[in-house]
Amino acid sequence: MDFALSTYYPIFLFLAFLILFAIAGTIVPHLVGPQRITPVKQMPYESGMDPIGDARKRYDVKFYLIAILFLVFDVELLFLYPWAVSAYELFSEGALTALKEPIFWEVLVFLATLAVAYLYAWRRGVFKWR
Repeated sequence: MDFALSTYYPIFLFLAFLILFAIAGTIVPHLVGPQRITPVKQMPYESGMDPIGDARKRYDVKFYLIAILFLVFDVELLFLYPWAVSAYELFSEGALTALKEPIFWEVLVFLATLAVAYLYAWRRGVFKWR
């Protein structure tokens, strides 16, 4: 086994250059740049707008309800994806045999449960804003 380290010298040289460039790119601006501390620089950045009020104000519960509903329905769709892939293979083999599978009916019950949960949330007014 004739292993020549000389073939890897350009890679090591490039890696050393990258490390030195990264170190220089973080240290040189602190040494060369201006270091004036002003009240404007000490303010928290709010997308170019002056901050108004306290950052620790309470959010309405509706935001959390919508977020939880999104997560629930998003996770349920993740459960449906593997079934859809396997059902596609079954449908390509024979369409009528796939409908006889008990998993197909279980998925329909699962979707009906999701529909009932969605209708319940809708009737309770979770999706209505003030």
